[in-house]
Amino acid sequence: MSERATLRGSRLGGTSFEDESGIEFAPRQRVIYDCANGHDFEIPMAVEAEVPFTWECPRCGAPSRQRDGSEPEAKFEKPARTHWDMLLERRSIPELEDILSERLELLRTGAIGPPHLHRAASSRASKSKKSA
Repeated sequence: MSERATLRGSRLGGTSFEDESGIEFAPRQRVIYDCANGHDFEIPMAVEAEVPFTWECPRCGAPSRQRDGSEPEAKFEKPARTHWDMLLERRSIPELEDILSERLELLRTGAIGPPHLHRAASSRASKSKKSA
């Protein structure tokens, strides 16, 4: 019951009863950003923090640039290799054309591929012969 007495008069999420005396806050710096839409704002950051060059504008959400900072150098990134690029590392274009023509011929003759496609193709061919 005594614990409840100390909570009486306070609310959840209310002000803290802790005293801030004796607490030393980290040194801060204020970084000013300029929005592309003409807004400017400042963000407090710790002195030892790595300050980003761009920040989202709190008013409109547009990317903002640091006023006094210099733009970081663009990092070299290797272009993404696609499946086609990797295929061309293993085969030449004439080789690929030969393989394609062989596989298409096998598909047309019914040697490979799903059976339901072969039956439909053979029934179409027989229907065209009957109508002729």
